[in-house]
Amino acid sequence: MERAGSDFAAKLVHGVIEYQTHMDRLIARYAPEWPLDQMAVIDRNVLRIAMYEFLVTDETPVKVAINEAVELAKVYGSDSAPRFINGVLGTLADQLEELKREVQREAAAAAVAA
Repeated sequence: MERAGSDFAAKLVHGVIEYQTHMDRLIARYAPEWPLDQMAVIDRNVLRIAMYEFLVTDETPVKVAINEAVELAKVYGSDSAPRFINGVLGTLADQLEELKREVQREAAAAAVAA
């Protein structure tokens, strides 16, 4: 069981790194009042992890990814972090299919350019 948890964590870390540029563009678009460089590091990374889970992989249901992100924000973020995380991820989830296609197109274009 421990091995499965560490494998999952490694997959998340590598996936977030691989798709970070694409996800950061979406964060900037859907949370324009919070520039990435001014956003708390924990908030930014919790958003990235949840977004990777529901925009790139299909292993975690959207609602589960959002709930887990909100719980992480409650433990590690500021008092306003859970509401902020929930709001941004909820907005993204409302446009899930369109955003999945967008991230996949951008990733494919980046792979071709590399």
